Amino acid sequence: MAPENPKLPVSVFIVAQDESQHLPRLMASLSAFAEIIVVDSGSSDDTPKIATDFGATVIHQPWLGYAGQKQFALEQCSQEWVLNLDADEVVTEPMLTAIKQAIAANDCDAVRFNRNDLFIGKMPPATIKKPNNVRFYRRSKAAFDVNQKVHETAKCDGTTLCVEAAFDHYGYDQISVLMDKLNTYSSLKAEQKYAKGKSASLFKLILIGPIEFVRKLFLQRMIFFGRRGLILAALNAHYAFLKEAKLLELHLRKHKD
Repeated sequence: MAPENPKLPVSVFIVAQDESQHLPRLMASLSAFAEIIVVDSGSSDDTPKIATDFGATVIHQPWLGYAGQKQFALEQCSQEWVLNLDADEVVTEPMLTAIKQAIAANDCDAVRFNRNDLFIGKMPPATIKKPNNVRFYRRSKAAFDVNQKVHETAKCDGTTLCVEAAFDHYGYDQISVLMDKLNTYSSLKAEQKYAKGKSASLFKLILIGPIEFVRKLFLQRMIFFGRRGLILAALNAHYAFLKEAKLLELHLRKHKD
C-alpha cells in the first residue's frame, strides 16, 4: 500500500559549515522531500550530527569556493528535481505549494522565488520589492559556473517560472553579521571583476553609493520597511561603494599609481 503522504521526488542540497545555530530550523521545514544532501566543509560544531539526526546524507568535502561547493553538492543528488537552500533559510508553506504545483504541471525547468530577509527581528513587508533567486530546477538542466566567486546561482537551460511565493532567510538579521558578509562578498566581487579585466572608475566610485541608496530606498521601496529599510538601503549603498573601491585598490596596487 502506498503511503498517504509520499515524499516529493526532490533532492534538497545544502552547503554548510558550523551552522548548528540555523540548521535545525531549516531541516524541520524539509520533511516533504525525498532526499536531503548536506555537504559539510569542515564543521567544528554539531552541524553534521544535526543533519544526520534529521535523516540527511552528510558528505564531507573541503571548501571548493561558493560555486564549486554547490556544483559538487548538486552532483550528489539522485532526484531529477533539486532544491538548493542555505542553512540559514527556511521553506515556507507558499514555497512548498509552488514546488508541488511546478512538479505537477511539469511545464517548466526552473522556478524563481522571492526571498524574505529577516532584519533586526522582523520580516520585510509585502510592499517592498524583494530579492529573488532561482532555487528549484531540474538537475539535468542546471550547473554552477565554478569561476564565479560570489553570488553564485545555477544556470538553467529551458523555461524559468517566476512565482510570488517566498522563502525565509535569517542570515541578515544582525548588522554586524551582515557587515561581515558584505565585506567578504565585496572583496570576492572585486577580484572577480578584476580577473575579467574590468577597469576601475573614479566617476562610478563617487556616484555609486548615492545612486544605490536612492534605488534601494525608493525604487525597491525599502522606505516602507521604516527605520530598518533606511539602514538596509545605507548598507547596500556601502556595499556598492566597497566593490568599486576594492576594484580600484587592485588596480592601484598592480600599477603603483
